[in-house]
Amino acid sequence: MLLDWSGVGFLPMAPPWRQGASRGSLAQTSFASNPVVLQAEQGQIQIHTENIFPIIKKAVYSGHEVFLRELVSNGVDAISKRRMAAMAGDCTEGPEGLISIRIDREAKTLTISDNGIGMDADEVKRYINQVAFSSAEDFLEKYKSESDAIIGHFGLGFYSSFMVAKQVELVSRSAREGSEAVRWSCDGSPNFTLEAAERAEAGTDVILHLMEEELEYIEPARIRTLITTYCDFLPVAVQLEGETVNKRESAWRKSPRDLSDNDYIELYRYLYPFQGDPLLWVHLNTDYPYNLQGILYFPKSSGRADWEKGEIKLYCNNVFVSDSIKEVVPRYLLPLRGVIDSPDIPLNVSRSALQTDRRVRSIGGFVAKKVADRLKQLHRDEPKRYAEIWESLAPFIKIGAMEDDKFAEQVADLVLFGTTAQPQEQPAPAQEQPAAPDDQPANIQSLDPIPGENGKAFTTLAGYRSRLGADNAKRILYCSDEAGQAGALALWKSQGAEVLLADTFIDTQFIPWLEYRHEELKFQRVDSELDESLQEKESELADADGKDASEKVRELFKKALDNDRVTIQVQALKGDDAPAALILLPEQMRRINDMGALMEQRLPSLPDHHVLLVNRKHRLVEGLLKLSAGSVITGAGGGSPSQQLADDLSRHLYELARLAVGGLEPNQLVGFQQRSADVMGRLMERGL
Repeated sequence: MLLDWSGVGFLPMAPPWRQGASRGSLAQTSFASNPVVLQAEQGQIQIHTENIFPIIKKAVYSGHEVFLRELVSNGVDAISKRRMAAMAGDCTEGPEGLISIRIDREAKTLTISDNGIGMDADEVKRYINQVAFSSAEDFLEKYKSESDAIIGHFGLGFYSSFMVAKQVELVSRSAREGSEAVRWSCDGSPNFTLEAAERAEAGTDVILHLMEEELEYIEPARIRTLITTYCDFLPVAVQLEGETVNKRESAWRKSPRDLSDNDYIELYRYLYPFQGDPLLWVHLNTDYPYNLQGILYFPKSSGRADWEKGEIKLYCNNVFVSDSIKEVVPRYLLPLRGVIDSPDIPLNVSRSALQTDRRVRSIGGFVAKKVADRLKQLHRDEPKRYAEIWESLAPFIKIGAMEDDKFAEQVADLVLFGTTAQPQEQPAPAQEQPAAPDDQPANIQSLDPIPGENGKAFTTLAGYRSRLGADNAKRILYCSDEAGQAGALALWKSQGAEVLLADTFIDTQFIPWLEYRHEELKFQRVDSELDESLQEKESELADADGKDASEKVRELFKKALDNDRVTIQVQALKGDDAPAALILLPEQMRRINDMGALMEQRLPSLPDHHVLLVNRKHRLVEGLLKLSAGSVITGAGGGSPSQQLADDLSRHLYELARLAVGGLEPNQLVGFQQRSADVMGRLMERGL
């Protein structure tokens, strides 16, 4: 036995014509000789190492429970082989295939039986006594026409039973006419016995005498769970104490034409109970250059997506292998759910881990393309439906675009943003459609903005740009927090500007990525700066000291705040509802702050250096000027109650502006409330 530690596997010493065979299967037969009377014999298993069984237990399989998967899979192989051999006239035709599992509590045994092709004594010597010496490949060479019926050719299969059993018995009878039953027994050492036995029908029984520490496997509930986990979709009935446990039918093996929407939804509900219904699904089916079937589902967004391990289940010819396929599916698709079934995904010898190679990467690309094709179809054929579920699709598409250039090209026209524009219920006539910018595709969807749920509207970047005037065609206005940026957002909307509504978390990275791909574009958050379209254009009169109102307001706030890290700007803002004060965060400065917060895995906070924009046309600011101008110094300290109140009101306005953008820390809120109550009380006193 040669040890292949790269795959934690075992390569048998086999003759040249058997090189490449790899699975210790019970489902072997040859049809060459007449039966002979078996003489009881003893011998040693040809494993070319002192004792392989401790290695099997400790190094090959990650969990002991997979022994049942291996033994049931062997039985299904045997049933498939008998059916094909019978069609060729090489053996008797058997009844409908059946795997039967029986528990004997008193004897502490678990028996797995099949009515498949069985083995005679020579075949037991050949295939059981030589670890991993499988006939799956030479059997497929003989019966090529139905090769897909064979589950696989990997794993130590039968010998996994020694992980849970102190002794294993095998009783088998070949389906060839005139064959006699044989019994093989081994206690976990290389020694075995082989003798004649009694079995009325063709097939194989594997009898496990369980170890004391493995007696959980004589509990029916435990075995039932393992059947539904690993063998639920095998095409052969698996019975436990006479009751069929598995579903048998796998929807992903059927043609999409044979499945209704309800069939897809029922499979999702079965695989992911109590998770609601999926948003949409992608049916995978290809046989070149690899064999792969599957169904992937987009779940409703719940905020609990697993971006590391994933929730897609990996099967191999209907046998469950793993629920972690991060080596196969691109990371940005891991939170999808569903099934991928392929015998061509390379696994290690125990079928418990994937081995990454060029084929695996190719499969990942195939899956990503099929997902993109399905999204394109939905976007093209059902734009309203696409917009309604966009918020659940957005993480997959945006993260995928940033991580995979090919995927980015495929979904370039599928990215939506929320918009403040009113949705169109009916497409506008073709002659009324505004022209797209020269560097944008001409086939902009006519239904844009697209209506979504709860009165929301969505648009593509191309659609948004098509509605911009020539002067602003390169500037993309966006808002990432409708509550925190409400004041600035209202200002832009009041002047008829359309604003994109971005996601707070993902778009922190996605927007710079878009700018990198579209160098001509500049994304500007609504609270980064205010242009001239939002300001009143009027001249100001200076007083006797040569100071105008803006300069007086700036001096008032600068003195009250006494903070050189806060830049004071004073403007006359348009609109009666314009706020008295706003916090502005220059775009690049804010992005650096947001990126630092992301790297430190914390929420972005208000940078120490920021801009306070004061609206000098607001009644409160005009009142502050009058209050400050009318102050009279009293007392020995040279202070003025009116000036002190004006200073406190200025600080209060600043804190209100900070509060609006989440700039007050929890420990600062108590002081803010106390100061607010104090200022209001003093105002009440002056009014009374």
